[in-house]
Amino acid sequence: MKKALFNIVFVAITIFILISSSINAYNPICESEKYQYYNYEQMTSLLHNLSADYPEIINVTSIGKTYQGRDIWMVKISDNPEENEDEKGVLLMSAHHGNEKPSYEVLIHYIKYLVENYEKNNTDDDGDCQINEDIIDGIDNDEDGLIDEDPSEDRVRNIINNTQIFLIPMVNPDGVEANTRKNCAPNHGWYDKRKKTTSYGVDLNRNYGYDWDYYKIRPFLCRFFINVRDRSFTYRGPYPFSENETQAVKQVVENNNISISLSYHTYGAVIFYPWFHTSTPAPYYEKFISIGENITKINKYRLYKSSNIPIIKNLGTPGTSENWLYGEHGILSFTVELGNKTYAPSNPNIVTDMCIKHVGVNNYVCERTWLLD
Repeated sequence: MKKALFNIVFVAITIFILISSSINAYNPICESEKYQYYNYEQMTSLLHNLSADYPEIINVTSIGKTYQGRDIWMVKISDNPEENEDEKGVLLMSAHHGNEKPSYEVLIHYIKYLVENYEKNNTDDDGDCQINEDIIDGIDNDEDGLIDEDPSEDRVRNIINNTQIFLIPMVNPDGVEANTRKNCAPNHGWYDKRKKTTSYGVDLNRNYGYDWDYYKIRPFLCRFFINVRDRSFTYRGPYPFSENETQAVKQVVENNNISISLSYHTYGAVIFYPWFHTSTPAPYYEKFISIGENITKINKYRLYKSSNIPIIKNLGTPGTSENWLYGEHGILSFTVELGNKTYAPSNPNIVTDMCIKHVGVNNYVCERTWLLD
């Protein structure tokens, strides 16, 4: 009896192991196959290696330090990267929120794409005896049933030779390392009035100093008691530009000629432009709609359009980068929420698709600066 019971248990365990192994064998996202995001040290090493390998087109500088002492790296890509050129600029940012990891992967991929293709000859990437006939724009230009499979090397050269591209892949490196939305600086109560530390972290994308007092008009609609409470996940900080990270971005903007900016976040597959805290149309909003709609043709996201009725939007978000960039400096600024359902997808196919699509988006906005007055 005992022997029979032992045999039954043994067979059951064996079957369980075989089934488990089979499931893991056919699971497309096994632990070893999950997307491996860069960490801060890996990104730092990569950027400096690229700068050493391609010094004629890329320059890497620290624009400030975080509370925990990490450098905030800015990459400039241009044909004269160490000069302040008489060319229009594009500012690309990501990882205001440290847990939104695909945002910086998109920019790291774009940096590598630009520098690695700058000196390449035009190439028949798809082996059809034609070159550069299907650029990265989300459209099957050559009508062969494939999309973006033969991008143009000439296009990369033209972009780098005629644009100043400023990239800040990790605005919030402390948050990236801690995998938190906010940065890691200590807080001292709602308005920084207490001596003791009461919590940690400011939402950097609420810390920009434009329409800072908009909450006073309709505090409940603007989530006043969430955004000013220091323990909240969207705490805006004690005053505008209170954080090292937003001060660093401010310095870059004020010292360079920037025409268009994209700030990458996750998630939602949607594009925002000023104003997001009120439905009052921004001046020259037709330009926002034109650029935004062309971006949607590439990434297939939804463009969130303002109405013509001047009301405060429910759950509006004063203090965002796009509001400040446009409100203070007239920069045509967009927030791009990458993907759906999760802040940091593990499926490598999903992240890779984001990276490739937004090469086309970034190329487009670089070229669009040439047409601006």
